[in-house]
Amino acid sequence: MATGSTSASLTAALVGLEPFCDVTLDSSPCRSSSADGAAQFLDDSRMDGHRAYVLCILYLRCHAILGFGQSGDKRSARQHCLPWAHLRVGERRTRRQNWQGHIVPDHRSAGRYRTMGMDDRFPAGFVWGAATSSYQTEGAVAEDGRTPSCWDVFTSKPGAIRNGDNGNIACDAYHRLGEDLDLMAELGLKSYRFSVAWSRVIPEGTGPVNPRGIRYYDRLVDGLIERGIQPTVTLFHWDLPQVLQDRGGWASRECAGWFADYAEVIAEALGDRVARWITLNEPAVVANHGYRVGTHAPGLADPALASAATHHLLLGHGLATKRLRSLLGPSASIGITLDPLYAVALNPEDTELAAELAAGKTDLYLQPLLEATYPTLQRDELVPTPSVVDRGDLDTIAEPVDFLGVNFYDPVFVARRKQNLGRGESRLAGYPNAVIVHPDGYHVTGMDWIVDPDSFHSFLLELHERAPGLPIYITENGRACYDYVDPNGEVHDPERVDYLRGHIGAVRRAMHDGVDVRGYFAWSLIDNFEWTEGYSQRFGLIFVDFGTQRRILKDSARFYAEVIASNAVPQLG
Repeated sequence: MATGSTSASLTAALVGLEPFCDVTLDSSPCRSSSADGAAQFLDDSRMDGHRAYVLCILYLRCHAILGFGQSGDKRSARQHCLPWAHLRVGERRTRRQNWQGHIVPDHRSAGRYRTMGMDDRFPAGFVWGAATSSYQTEGAVAEDGRTPSCWDVFTSKPGAIRNGDNGNIACDAYHRLGEDLDLMAELGLKSYRFSVAWSRVIPEGTGPVNPRGIRYYDRLVDGLIERGIQPTVTLFHWDLPQVLQDRGGWASRECAGWFADYAEVIAEALGDRVARWITLNEPAVVANHGYRVGTHAPGLADPALASAATHHLLLGHGLATKRLRSLLGPSASIGITLDPLYAVALNPEDTELAAELAAGKTDLYLQPLLEATYPTLQRDELVPTPSVVDRGDLDTIAEPVDFLGVNFYDPVFVARRKQNLGRGESRLAGYPNAVIVHPDGYHVTGMDWIVDPDSFHSFLLELHERAPGLPIYITENGRACYDYVDPNGEVHDPERVDYLRGHIGAVRRAMHDGVDVRGYFAWSLIDNFEWTEGYSQRFGLIFVDFGTQRRILKDSARFYAEVIASNAVPQLG
C-alpha cells in the first residue's frame, strides 16, 4: 500500500509538470493501485494526445518506482525505469550453474536478439497455442449448478488476495464464449489450452454429473473445432471442489480416486473431439503453496499434509492416465504439466546448493513420473513418507505418458547466504542457508521475475537430457507488464513482444540442438485473475478492461499472430 507521504511525493512530481501540460491535476489518479489509474486519467483529461501520453508514461514510471499497490516490493528504480540498460551478467562472469548442479557455459554470447532466417522456420505441424484456466477466466461462479471451489473460499479470506480481488466475474468468459473464440481465430491459434472447472461439471465433487456444466464445455470444444483450433484440455488447474477439500482434499488418498472418476466423466463427454489431454497443472504449486506455506488455496501450512498431497496428486495423475487410456485408446495424447525450477548458481561454490534447490522442485515430481522412485533430498520432509505410499503406487504414477508439458517463466539465481542480506537478495523459505539473488543488468517483469531467454534454452537442453525421447510442449510462457490503453485506444506492450521473441527464439535454438518440442502455448490468451496478485498483473495477449469486459488486442497479440502465420520468429529490423 502506498503511504500518505508517498502519494504526496507522486502528486508533487506530477503537479510539477502542470505548466508544461496546460492542465490542473487532481490527486485521485495518484492513489490508484494499478496502471488503470493512468488510463482513467487520460480519459478524464482534456490534453492533446502527445502531452497526455508523456504524462501517462511519467505516471506509470513513478507508479513503478514508488511501488503503489505492491506491498513489500523492494525493486529498484533502475529495474523499473531503465529497461534499455541491459548489461548482461555474462560480461562479468563466464560460468553458470544448471539445475543439476553442474557448471555450464554461459550462452549469452549467442545473443538474445539473433535474427531468424528462412531456415529457422518451425516444422510443419508445430502447435501454436495460448492458455488460460477455468477459475482465472470463466466467472459465473454460482450459475448453472456450479458449486464453490477451494479458490472461491480462499479468495473470501481477508488479506489473502491483493486488493481483495476474486474470480467471481474474472473475464466473464462463461458469457463471452463466441467473442473470445473469434479473437482466437483472428490470432490464428492452432490450439487453445483451457481447464475444466471440476465443480461446474460434478457439483458435489463425486456422483451426479451436471448437464449444464458439460454443455458449456461442449460449446467451447465445438466452437474451437469449427474455427480450426485444436482443444487441449487440462483436467485440473488448482480449483478443487470445496466439498472435496472439506473431506481432506489432496492430503486424503481418496482424492486420487475422485480425480480419476472425474477424468472419466470428462473423457466420456469430450473424448470424441479432444485429442490432447493434460491431467494436472503444476502439482508442486498445489502441494507447496496450498498445503505447505498456505499462500494459495486451501491455505494450509502443514508439512505432513503437503508431503501427502504431493504423493496423492501424482497418484491421481497416474490413475487418471490409465482411465483416459482405457476409454480413449491410443489416439489420445496424454501428459502432465510441471514447472521445473531452473536454478543458476552465481558462484562455483554454490553448485551443490543450486542442485539441491532444483531437486526439491523438479526431481521430486519428474523422477517418480519417469523412474517410479522418489529422490533422496536433504530436505527429507518434502518427500512423501512410506506411510502414504502403498505398494504399486509408484508404478501407477509412472504410467507412460505421451508428452511432458512444462511451464517456464524465469530462472532463479541463488547463492549461499551471508550474515546480512545484500542488495538484490531475498530469503528462500525452507532454505536458511540460501538467498535468491537478482543480479544487475536484467530486465524484470511486473512480477519481479528475471527475463533471460538463454536460461530457457539451457533449461530445455537439460530437460531433454533428463527425459530423452519424451516430446515436450511449452504449456505456459509469458510475462506480466503494466499494460494500459493509450489515447488512441491501443495497447502497446513492447516488453512482452521482446519477451516472446526471445523465448520463442530460444525454443527454436533448442530444437536445432535436438530437443523435441512439439508446441508452444503463450500465457495467457487474455488478462485474467492472477491468483494472489488478483487483477494487478496482466499477462494476456488480449487486454481486458475489467470494468466493462471490453477486449483489445495488444501489440504482442499481433506479433504472435505474425509468428503463427509465418511459422517463424519475424526478423528484427
